[in-house]
Amino acid sequence: MKGRLKLWLRATRAGWSRNLVGAHVRALLVQSGDMRYAVDPEDFGVGWRLRKDGHYGLDEVESFKPYIRADSRLLVVGAHVGTLALPLARLCHEMVAIEANPHTFSLLETNIALNDIRNCRAYNIAASNREEELLFLLNRVNSGGSKRLPVEEDFRYTFDRPEQVTVKAHALDQYLAGDRFDFIFMDIEGSEYFALAGMPRLLEACRTLVVEFIPHHLEKVSGVSVEQFLQPLHGFDTMTVPSKSLTVKRSAIAATLAVMVAKGESDAGLVFTRNA
Repeated sequence: MKGRLKLWLRATRAGWSRNLVGAHVRALLVQSGDMRYAVDPEDFGVGWRLRKDGHYGLDEVESFKPYIRADSRLLVVGAHVGTLALPLARLCHEMVAIEANPHTFSLLETNIALNDIRNCRAYNIAASNREEELLFLLNRVNSGGSKRLPVEEDFRYTFDRPEQVTVKAHALDQYLAGDRFDFIFMDIEGSEYFALAGMPRLLEACRTLVVEFIPHHLEKVSGVSVEQFLQPLHGFDTMTVPSKSLTVKRSAIAATLAVMVAKGESDAGLVFTRNA
């Protein structure tokens, strides 16, 4: 009940924000260090953190630096408005950014232009295991929580009465047939299993994969087990759980994640790596 009240209050504050700035304001401009971001005035996730604190995700960017070289090619699946992708683009040779939410994608394109990022190609598609038309929820209060239609209803996904739309989805091995990446970051709110299943070639070529892990997304959004989630990742040798400061070898990965699921423990970015 307490969790539902908290979400309802966030939705109420988002409505106040929209009424305050006016119905015709598409975005607010935030200065974040030497970068600028256009953010949705209703967004009380990343957008609110940027408006309130002036930054978002800087610790994650710093943690990724050891894996990225000047000649690296990066793939960001679930780029949102670019608060992680665009600082990372400044560190690498080339980047591809994927964002499924059409409203958020327009802000991502704006932010690429605002920050004069010239080494980033952005695509407004969803990542899946095949080419398909995908039912998709466009969340307002936390636009970063927008996701494929879950297999099981949950108040956390629909408290802000998201619009349901159809988006184009593709297997990235085919959609990005001419590309290879050594670093892949993925945060797509429960679609991770399907995206990973559609990119075995890209996974085989990459040295480092960072992927969000949330147990209720496995169960209620994608409807898969830990074992199914890990099937596309059999080629990686180690997994680091940053929230636990824990690194395990391949043989212990499944057991580690099973314990996290049993305890309801999430991590913003599991790091899978290959031995040289």
